[in-house]
Amino acid sequence: MDDQKTAQNPRKSFPMTNTGLAAPVSATPLAALLESKAAHGAFSTYRGVLTPQQFDAPEAETAALVSASAVHDLGWLRRVAVRGEDRFRWLSGMVTNTVNDLPQDGGAWNLVLNAQGRIQGDLHVWREGDALDLVMAADQYERLIGHLEHFIIMDDVELATLEGETALGLAGPLADEVLGRMGLRGLAEPMTAERVEWNGLDLRMVRAHSVLAPRYELWIAAAGVPRLWKSLRTAGAVPAGAVALEALRIAEGVPLYGIDMAERDLPQETSQMRALHFNKGCYLGQEVVERIRSRGSVHRHLRQLELAGPLPGQGTELTLDGKPAGTITSVAELRLPSGARTFALGMIRGEAEAQKQPLAYVVEAGGGTAALLAATPPLNAGQN
Repeated sequence: MDDQKTAQNPRKSFPMTNTGLAAPVSATPLAALLESKAAHGAFSTYRGVLTPQQFDAPEAETAALVSASAVHDLGWLRRVAVRGEDRFRWLSGMVTNTVNDLPQDGGAWNLVLNAQGRIQGDLHVWREGDALDLVMAADQYERLIGHLEHFIIMDDVELATLEGETALGLAGPLADEVLGRMGLRGLAEPMTAERVEWNGLDLRMVRAHSVLAPRYELWIAAAGVPRLWKSLRTAGAVPAGAVALEALRIAEGVPLYGIDMAERDLPQETSQMRALHFNKGCYLGQEVVERIRSRGSVHRHLRQLELAGPLPGQGTELTLDGKPAGTITSVAELRLPSGARTFALGMIRGEAEAQKQPLAYVVEAGGGTAALLAATPPLNAGQN
């Protein structure tokens, strides 16, 4: 498909995450490239930046993500180097997951808490040799950097934003085949990285966490985006925009800060245990996290849902036997070859969850039900 064959919608904004972004919205390097090629109507504000919204019919982009391979923008990510002699000790005290025990070229997802154990944001920590990097979304950047710098007191630590680089994403069960056609070798394990030379350019390959199919982040100097974009497409990756990516995120049950997780929430309420490490030592908010783990539980959890009925909006109330049971935080309809399916994330009350019964919701178009999912179901009929 030609880049100029894009959706007919004008520029559109997704619901913005409530993370205090004050800077004006800027275009990602990929969006700027496609705008220069007159790819009309293809852009939207997502994660705090202007990025491609849609290239083709939603079902075609979704099919590529779940059954083949898709290339997409990751220009909303920001990478920040943590420098100074105290960097390991200081950073370990600021995030919920391991830092000191990260393997070479390994990473971990983290929550950032305040002293009361409430979530201030999320980020990834990566180790490359003795270097430490933070990767965060643009719509969290100012708030998280301000929060972290507030706690650099007598420490030899500096946070330095790495400018002049960006990332493209590659996702889908055939992602490794696409890389192979480009002369690159895929990474065997999630949350690992490798720096390689590709066509004379420095390329940092990251295999990210994934639920249904491999996902890669390909970091490169912004000037190299046209070459990398063209090569990924030539190798068979189908372009996918933010609409399809957002739908897949919800179908995979991956929460977004400011939408599914917020400042009022405690880590265990989000059910994201992969972001917590209980044996790493002290960190900001750790006392609250440990008290919940050792002495009790929380009274609500973020859960993945599959819906039957009309499409509800964010904030729609869920009920059980006429009583409040929770709230939908994200929802998306996926148009798959096997038919349309609607997935959601919702904050569910403990007493309703314990009943293990479908929850009800009502919108103007009528009523529907929401079934709690124990695991993310396969979306591709060929998956096991």
